[in-house]
Amino acid sequence: MRARRRPRDESPLATRAPGAPERAILVGTDADDAAIPAEESIAELERLSETAGLVVAAKAIQQLKRITPATFIGSGKVEDLRQLATTSGAHVTVFDDALTPAQQRNLEKGIGTKVIDRSQLILDIFAQRAQSQTGKLQVELAQLEYLLPRLTRQWTHLSRISPGVGMRGPGETQLEVDRRRVRERITMLKRRLREVTRTRTLHRASRSEVPFPMVALVGYTNSGKSTLMNRLTRAGVLVENKLFATLDPTVRRLALPSGRIVLLVDTVGFINKLPHGFVDAFKSTLEEVSTADLLLHVIDSSNPESESHVGVVERVLGEIGAAEVPVIEVWNKVDTLPEGVAPPRRAGAFAVSAREAIGIEPLLHAIDEALTRNEERLLVEVPQSRGDLLAELHRGGRILEQEYLDGVVRVTALVPPKLAGRVRKALA
Repeated sequence: MRARRRPRDESPLATRAPGAPERAILVGTDADDAAIPAEESIAELERLSETAGLVVAAKAIQQLKRITPATFIGSGKVEDLRQLATTSGAHVTVFDDALTPAQQRNLEKGIGTKVIDRSQLILDIFAQRAQSQTGKLQVELAQLEYLLPRLTRQWTHLSRISPGVGMRGPGETQLEVDRRRVRERITMLKRRLREVTRTRTLHRASRSEVPFPMVALVGYTNSGKSTLMNRLTRAGVLVENKLFATLDPTVRRLALPSGRIVLLVDTVGFINKLPHGFVDAFKSTLEEVSTADLLLHVIDSSNPESESHVGVVERVLGEIGAAEVPVIEVWNKVDTLPEGVAPPRRAGAFAVSAREAIGIEPLLHAIDEALTRNEERLLVEVPQSRGDLLAELHRGGRILEQEYLDGVVRVTALVPPKLAGRVRKALA
């Protein structure tokens, strides 16, 4: 009598006590065309995982010459990860690269753990961090657009049912219902976000009526933008040594040394390998960057990959239509550098420590000068009855000459382009 073959254990998935954090294996790839070295990228993935609440049990880097269509990595590496999951007690495997739905499904079968990629991890962090209604809508839209092509994974238990007469597609029916509901929800979210965009446009229009220039803080995540925002404006923005501590934009008034008032906006940090759909989902937030008069590009000077981070931010700025906005580079965290070591900043950049208030005054003067370079000389005759326009010119510009004539005031002033356009329109 032939002995029964012992079935292979299909899942080394470790059991997890209620409330205990998930243990994760991190998988990175070393490719020649990577924007950031594999070691730095997987170190960043580790910080993302910890921010999401995972406990990193093991890490692995795979030399990748070509992508395997079915599993992204080779079958030998999949078996290695299966054994690593068993020995490390991992519950989830996190890939540093984007996976297709089929690759994700095949990897889960091969490794025996839940498998997610970097995009899904970042979106999970966004879901935890979003505070405003707009932020929550943006996160849900990005998550659903990510989920839609992966819905078949939810119904694999029905795929064993043979199609045909009497058994025609119960799984397909449920799957199509789910897909329709997700598409309907995506359509509704896009409609609501269009309303948010219109509202933000109205807010920006109202801000232009009180013509303060807009200065936006941009930079790689955890570069210290919120700390700098608090230093400059005492805004009280949440500051944590975690990735994506800030997700919703914050706008505050800032008085410059000349007395000029500007609006300073703190924005979500950028990161390498942004999730697909991020720019579209967060368009209403990122429009604050593309419509700004000046960008402060905040860079973590203590990070050894700071130059790579600069490239990532510049690429994202191009994607959102902000590549032509004037930029001042701000190399932050100089207080953390070893004595005698200078940050690798470029000409025209400023070295500061937002935490220790180092280099803040020169930066404020530079903002003043940069905005002055964008000003235009305006010569207008304002009716004396239009005291509101005269007040705006005094508040939003620099009066060079003012002469009272018969019923009008002839004013020569240096003003931001937005104010110049508004005054000309009002006097037309």
